[in-house]
Amino acid sequence: MVDLFLNRVLVENNWDQDELNTEREIIGILENRILVLFFASAECDKCQEFLPVLNDFFKRLKDPVYIEYPKLFALVYVSLDRSEAQQDRFLKELHKKVLFLAFEDPYRKELQAKFKVKDVPTVVVLRPDGSVLSPNAVQDICRFGCDCFRDWQESAELIERSFMLNEEFDNLNMRSATEPLRRLKYKTEDDKRKKTWWKLWEKGKERSGEEEEEEVKDATLDRKRKEGDKGTRWRR
Repeated sequence: MVDLFLNRVLVENNWDQDELNTEREIIGILENRILVLFFASAECDKCQEFLPVLNDFFKRLKDPVYIEYPKLFALVYVSLDRSEAQQDRFLKELHKKVLFLAFEDPYRKELQAKFKVKDVPTVVVLRPDGSVLSPNAVQDICRFGCDCFRDWQESAELIERSFMLNEEFDNLNMRSATEPLRRLKYKTEDDKRKKTWWKLWEKGKERSGEEEEEEVKDATLDRKRKEGDKGTRWRR
């Protein structure tokens, strides 16, 4: 699926319209994701009606409240407008995190032919390997909302690779370059804590010993005093 846009320029629909044109940028934003291609035109009434639904759908899928891993989804707008002004007008209504192809890029027409798009709006859903998951998901999005993504994710067997459970990490012998330094740091801190604890324990032990000696001395003095009193009584 990443290969679909390698050596191409994708533009972010933000105020600056940042261009993603390096292989690293394209891979970073599209790899291991379900990709949705939104074919539409500003002069299409059905597209205008569907646009708020799609915006809400996209917004929810970028919110962790609605899905567990919002990074598993990417949306690219493929304009079938007749002029750049029409495309710009439509982009102003689209969510700001949506990607799109520049109007002068002929690749828009190639994608239209590749996925046999004849009517608009059309939402083509692709698996991470580039195969088609749904040739047109417009009706499903309107009917089921975010539940669509869960079905797509299950069908594509898509997982979040940057997240693994602790027990999965326990089975891997993975060490970072900074691990020896961190080990030394924590070992040093542990040693300091142990030394501090040992000193406090020794002091406590010494104090306990001194207190015990004092108690023995007091008991001895009391005993001798009592014995002395008894001897005095007998002499009387």
